[in-house]
Amino acid sequence: MTTEPKFTLGIEEEYLLVDRETHALANDPPAAFMDECHRRSGQQIAPEFLSSQVEVATKVCRTIAEAREDLCQLRRGIVDVSAEHGLAPIAASTHPSAIWSEQLHTQRERYENFEQEMQAAVRRLLICGMHVHVGIEGNELRIDLMNQMRYFLPHLLMLSSSSPFWQGEDTGLRSYRLTVFDALPRTGITPVFSSYAEYQRHVAVLTDAGIIEDGSMVWWDIRPSVRYPTLETRVLDVCTNIEDSLCLAALTTCLLRMLYRLRRANQSWRIYNPMLLDENRWRAMRYGFSDGLLDLAKNSVVPFPELLEEILELISEDAKALDCVAEVQHARTIVSRGSSSDQQLRVYNEALAGGADNKEALDDVVRFLVAETAAGL
Repeated sequence: MTTEPKFTLGIEEEYLLVDRETHALANDPPAAFMDECHRRSGQQIAPEFLSSQVEVATKVCRTIAEAREDLCQLRRGIVDVSAEHGLAPIAASTHPSAIWSEQLHTQRERYENFEQEMQAAVRRLLICGMHVHVGIEGNELRIDLMNQMRYFLPHLLMLSSSSPFWQGEDTGLRSYRLTVFDALPRTGITPVFSSYAEYQRHVAVLTDAGIIEDGSMVWWDIRPSVRYPTLETRVLDVCTNIEDSLCLAALTTCLLRMLYRLRRANQSWRIYNPMLLDENRWRAMRYGFSDGLLDLAKNSVVPFPELLEEILELISEDAKALDCVAEVQHARTIVSRGSSSDQQLRVYNEALAGGADNKEALDDVVRFLVAETAAGL
C-alpha cells in the first residue's frame, strides 16, 4: 500500500532592492546588508545573480500556518535590514523602469560561469520569481503528478502576475517576466515522462555530454527538485502581497493533493498536448483576468472567475485536510481586486491621468510596490 505523501511545503521568493529616495535599483548594496541578513536568518536569505536581488527560502513547513510565520519573518527581516541602509525590497517580477544593461551581477564563480555560458540571455535576467516546493516522497509519484499538474500552471501564473513593465514601458502583458526567462534553454512547459527512469535518462544525456552539471540546470515550469524529494513549481511571478504568496502556495499544494487522490482512485487528469497548454500559458501572460483560458474539456475560452470556482470545488476536500481553506479562497480576492500587475497598471494610469509624466507615474508604481511588499508583516 502506497503511503500518502506528506505534502510539506517550502516557498522561495526573490526580491529587488531599490533606493528609497530615487526608486532606482540598488546596484551595489553595502556588504553589511547581506551580513546582517545572514546574522538574522542564516542561510535562509541569500544573494542572487544580480547584486540588486536577494532570495529568501522558508524552512520545510508542515502546514501553511508554518509557512506564513516563516515567510513573514523573512520578508520582515529584509524590510528592516534594508531600511537601515536607505533601501527597500519590492516583491515584483520586474522593476518598472530599470535598464537591464546597467545592472551588476554578484561576484561569484558560479555566476561568472553562468554569464560566460549564457551571455546576453542571462544578462537580461532582471526578473524575479516565486518557487513552491511540495513534499512528495515517491520518485514515480512525483513524475506522474508533474505530468498532470502542467494543466493548472497557467491558472496559477495568472493569479501571481506582477511584471507588466519593462525598461520604463507598459508591455501590454500581465507577466512579461517569462518572455525574458524563456530565452534560456531548458525552460517552458515541462515535457511528459512515462517514468522517473525516463526523466533521469533524458537529464543524463545532457550531464554526460558535459552540457549541464545536474538537473538543477533544467528550469522547466515544474520539475522534480534535485536537492529535495519535492515537486518544484517555478512558473509563478513573485507576489507583491504576502497573502497572495500564501494563497498560491496553498493552491499549489492542494492541487497536487487532489491529483494524488485521483491516482489513488485509479483516475487521472487528462494529459494534453504542449501546444494547447502553451496557448493557456501565453493567455495568462498576455491578458491576465481581462480574458479567459481555454477549457480543454469544452474546447472554448472560459472566463477565469468560472475556472477558479471549478478549481476551488475540486480542491475543497484538500483545503480542509491541509487546513488552508482561507488561503485558497483568497484567490477570489485576487480576482476581484486584481493581481499585482493589475494594481500596478491602475496606479500608473491614475498618475498619468492626473498629469504625471511617464517617469513620475513609474515612480508612483515603485512607491506602491514598496508599501505593498511590506504590508501585513
